Amino acid sequence: MSYKIEIKDQPSLPVLAVRLRTAVDKMPQELDKTFKKIIRYLNEIGEEPSNTYFAAYHNMDMDNLDLEVGIVVNEVLPGEGDIVAGEIPGGRQVSTFYKGPYREAKSSFGTIRQWLDENGCASTGVVYEFYYHSPVKLPESDLITKIVFPIVSTGNLN
Repeated sequence: MSYKIEIKDQPSLPVLAVRLRTAVDKMPQELDKTFKKIIRYLNEIGEEPSNTYFAAYHNMDMDNLDLEVGIVVNEVLPGEGDIVAGEIPGGRQVSTFYKGPYREAKSSFGTIRQWLDENGCASTGVVYEFYYHSPVKLPESDLITKIVFPIVSTGNLN
């Protein structure tokens, strides 16, 4: 599959999120449970959830993923318990879109890593997946995921 790589400067985005650890094979259940928890909280405080859900990978240990799972919100909101207010930092990022089952998105990560190497760019170390559709509402083959690597150096892009 071929991927179109995009480079953009993005503003920071306010979020409500939960930090957790899980194995990759349990990730779908953990994401579902966490998104529902944040939506319940948003409903309790009278806020409408956005349509932008994400997972931030703070490591790539598939047996013990360190994830931040959350929802982009329209403004800074208070957290509660393990739901914390935060932000996705602004800055330059490299991204691509992947269409298909979430569990098969790995090739898009490799494509971005290769592009970063070829262009002398360095990632911040955190990788984001933005989910635009629910696997409950669409067939897996139609799911769209945006893969984002924030970068700290622009290598050959200056």
